[in-house]
Amino acid sequence: MKETFNIFRFISWIAIICSLLGSVLLFIVGAMQTYSAFTTVIFGQITNKSLSHLATSEVATTYLIKSLDTFLIALVLFIFAHGVFTLFISDKKVAKKTSVLKWISTPNIGRLKSILGEVIVIILFVKFLELILINLTNLKWEILILPIAILMLAVSLKFLGLGREEKKDDEEQS
Repeated sequence: MKETFNIFRFISWIAIICSLLGSVLLFIVGAMQTYSAFTTVIFGQITNKSLSHLATSEVATTYLIKSLDTFLIALVLFIFAHGVFTLFISDKKVAKKTSVLKWISTPNIGRLKSILGEVIVIILFVKFLELILINLTNLKWEILILPIAILMLAVSLKFLGLGREEKKDDEEQS
């Protein structure tokens, strides 16, 4: 039975490959959005008609915020792929010798959830900034729903403490 599960774990390659492909695609989209910001500033071209009420510098800022958001999502997909690979595919003994950055290491599924949760909160914050910038002339009270939701997510992540057991292990090893 154990051998069956060991073989079945390789199906996680599907998640790894698809996440990496999605990450590459989003890096390309982010680069295209950065290019749009440059063309807006240099040539004064505003390709998105919904942003035509903004000045060119504000449109460029909007494109750069969108590209930042896209790059963050691409990084989330990359981190997810790395985490799944580390948890289900790689040899733990070899992985300890060739360690990656400390913040991306995923010794358990709780640490992977914690990393992804933190990055998702940051992505939502960037989305809120984008929303504020686009609707700067027409702000309503309903716009406060998103920052309140972000705050609730951040507080719930803090209370969950998904990465705490790893921090305790690090303190014991030091």
